[in-house]
Amino acid sequence: MPKINLFTKIVALIIIMLAPIMLLYFYSNKTSTDILGEELNKSNTNQLIFFQNEVDTSIDSMALWPDLLIQDPDISSLRDIFTETIELNLNMITLIKRIQTKLAIQENSSKWRSSLHIYSPNLHRDISDNDVILYDDADLKKRLKPNWQVKADENGQNGQFVFSRYAVTPYSSYLDPSGSNLIIEVQFDSSNIKDMLDKFKSGGRREPFYYKEDVGVIYNRSADKELTNAVIDLLNSQPLKDMESRTVEVGEEKYLVNVVKSETIGWHLIDYIPISEIIRPIKKTNQLFYVSMAGLLLLCCIAAYLLYAQVQVPIKRLVIGFQKLKNGDYSVRMKPRGKSEFGFLYTRFNLMVAQIQELFETVYLEKIHVREARLKQLQSQINPHFFYNCFSFISSMAKLEKHEAVVAMSHHLSNYYRYTTRQERDLVALSEEINFVTSYLEIQKMRMARLSYSIDLPSEMRHLVIPPLMLQPLVENAVIHGIEAWSDASHIQITGEWNENEAKLIVEDDGKGLNAEDVLILQYKMQNQMDEHMGCGLWNVHQRMHLRFRGSAGVTFSASQLGGLKVTITWSPA
Repeated sequence: MPKINLFTKIVALIIIMLAPIMLLYFYSNKTSTDILGEELNKSNTNQLIFFQNEVDTSIDSMALWPDLLIQDPDISSLRDIFTETIELNLNMITLIKRIQTKLAIQENSSKWRSSLHIYSPNLHRDISDNDVILYDDADLKKRLKPNWQVKADENGQNGQFVFSRYAVTPYSSYLDPSGSNLIIEVQFDSSNIKDMLDKFKSGGRREPFYYKEDVGVIYNRSADKELTNAVIDLLNSQPLKDMESRTVEVGEEKYLVNVVKSETIGWHLIDYIPISEIIRPIKKTNQLFYVSMAGLLLLCCIAAYLLYAQVQVPIKRLVIGFQKLKNGDYSVRMKPRGKSEFGFLYTRFNLMVAQIQELFETVYLEKIHVREARLKQLQSQINPHFFYNCFSFISSMAKLEKHEAVVAMSHHLSNYYRYTTRQERDLVALSEEINFVTSYLEIQKMRMARLSYSIDLPSEMRHLVIPPLMLQPLVENAVIHGIEAWSDASHIQITGEWNENEAKLIVEDDGKGLNAEDVLILQYKMQNQMDEHMGCGLWNVHQRMHLRFRGSAGVTFSASQLGGLKVTITWSPA
């Protein structure tokens, strides 16, 4: 497990200290946001209710006009006038003029643009402030209903609606205009409502509009109709209540929607505002807080780093220096920096190491000489082992009078003598070792006709150097224990592998091989001292490679894909 340095500890301590502050701020911020949302929602609803009351008041005041006008003497006199002619007499014209004047005065009493119509069934006339025309009883009967009625503007203006309300005498004649003696209609179009929506929006609102299902929408004049229609589609997923608040999501933006229903005309007043606009001040506060916290954390990290660089790093370098010294690296030196206390320690450390290096240098050199002498001793143990096998073969061939084999053996044996007598070299090229093994295999091939072999090494690997007589004991072991001991075996394969960090020589045979337990036992013997029951060939190779190259260098065993034993020499070339 890696150790935690001083810098990490200080930063972790700072984070632990800042964490409660962050959590407290998050909780406070969330509480403030929730309260702000609730208060803003109440404020929006109250403003909508107030605006709706203004609209309803204006409409209700106009709804009273027919009831007031019907009490006027001139207008009520129309109930008692009967005429059979189309033309009107002078007295009737004068009466109508007075009535039109009163209608104009009544219309001008309100800021809303409106119109009043008096329908006289006795005269079959529609009297307005500027005209007198005949009307259609059938059409009037269709339109004559209690309460406010709404229809699309007949002039074809997009989004325009006409609102109308009727007063009749007697009241029971709503369903039969022919039975009435007087009908008064008040009308206004939706442009009046648009004016109020525009005024309401200019006070900081976003997009107020009126909506009635299956009828239409009254937009404010600067409305984003596409966005408004998208909001309406989302609201229609559930029935609209008389008063409610919802949160809807259009695209990637969330909107707070407030709804208030008009009791007078039955339309819903809807207003929506992006939630991002609501929380924008909170976001700015959050950003300022986060920037402040980030700045504080950065300053704390800089202070922690300075402490780390000025204290722990020098201590760590000193510890590393002692660790190298412990591992035998007496060349380690510390570079003093500045005139601090650590500079003094570095200087004293360097003096101590120099004295230790001078003290142990002679002992180390003697140890190297002892190791070289042991290598010579191990190397000399291999030669007699091979000589015995060669001379035994020559003797056998001479007895069988196979002179060509004797000559070939002598030739290869002379190559062997030439190779082994150069004992002054501690290392030889791998190509020389391969040529030497080839001579040995040719000799064994003459002795066993069924023996075959293959050698496959990368060309760039042949220049590597190894101690002499490393490969021959492995090949000899494969011949004796793999080929000779198993009548169906016949092939020996020598391959090489090499990369920048490691080289391998692999000897395999197609003999009987060893089971997994025997392989483990054999590998275990390589790591211990040689005893009287152990052959010296493989053990010598392993010990020599390990002494020469250290680390993981040596001999390993495993099962071969050919069926027999796979012996691998591994080392790291210098």
